[in-house]
Amino acid sequence: MGLGGGWSSGPLEAAQVAAAHEAVQTALDSGISDFDHADIYAHGKAEEAFGKVLAGRSGLRDQIRLQTKCGIRLPGAGQTGWYDSSREAIIARVEDSLRRLGTDRVDTLLIHRPDPLAHPEDIAAAFEQLKDAGKVLRLGVSNMSADQMRWLQSALPDPLAANQLEMSLYRSGWLESGVLVNHPESAAVGFPHGALEYCQANGLELQAWGPLAQGRYSGAPGAAETGPDAATAELVSTLAGEKECAPEAVVLGWLMRHPAGIRPVVGTSKPDRIRACSDAERVARSMTRAEWYSLWVSARGRALP
Repeated sequence: MGLGGGWSSGPLEAAQVAAAHEAVQTALDSGISDFDHADIYAHGKAEEAFGKVLAGRSGLRDQIRLQTKCGIRLPGAGQTGWYDSSREAIIARVEDSLRRLGTDRVDTLLIHRPDPLAHPEDIAAAFEQLKDAGKVLRLGVSNMSADQMRWLQSALPDPLAANQLEMSLYRSGWLESGVLVNHPESAAVGFPHGALEYCQANGLELQAWGPLAQGRYSGAPGAAETGPDAATAELVSTLAGEKECAPEAVVLGWLMRHPAGIRPVVGTSKPDRIRACSDAERVARSMTRAEWYSLWVSARGRALP
């Protein structure tokens, strides 16, 4: 998402391509080989910048797993922003993404947001056409509930592959929706209850967007000096010292400690922050139940029910 410069419609610049090369190489050196895109990121320049990286590195495409998303149309030319998951739009947007990325296929395509005007049969028809052409290998979703996934799956010949949701130590509605069942506070939780369970029961890969919570627990400028955020940042720092890792690895390791097998989508394109995340798997394996709960309770700012 951070590749290609800002969200302007200007042309891709050489410095942005160089930054993409550095970010990708840092990710590879850190053991990351899956790359997540969307057709709207930086108005397409994120995919374009990544395509320049692929073009300059022979054989890299076969060493990585590539994912992109479609379905959101950005506002412009007097038109408000909207969603479009029609058959024609999906096929056209995938063709545009493949052209920008400079590849003949993406491993996974995600429907970016639920489209109230979409028909599951249209989405299924688009996927079948793209899969038959070898242009998309798997279909997944983003920001969908269990019922929405079930509704879409009813028209698909192949099982959905993934669901990408906002999940982090800060945005913990994915946990709150479960523990607050039969509790008055449950009405305030917006996360769709049952989404995690549906994914786990049906073999969907769970991907977390925003897993670092914009760095609020790992030293982001302007972080809170008091309250739950400050206390949690201090606890994260203490655990990072004990586990000899960066704070980012603790924040991600906490997420990955969950038995659902959550895969965090690291949104940063800054090499130092990418490197800071590289120990997350090790931290997840070593994190105790007591440490995991202490982080959650600290971040929520009150005891569990």
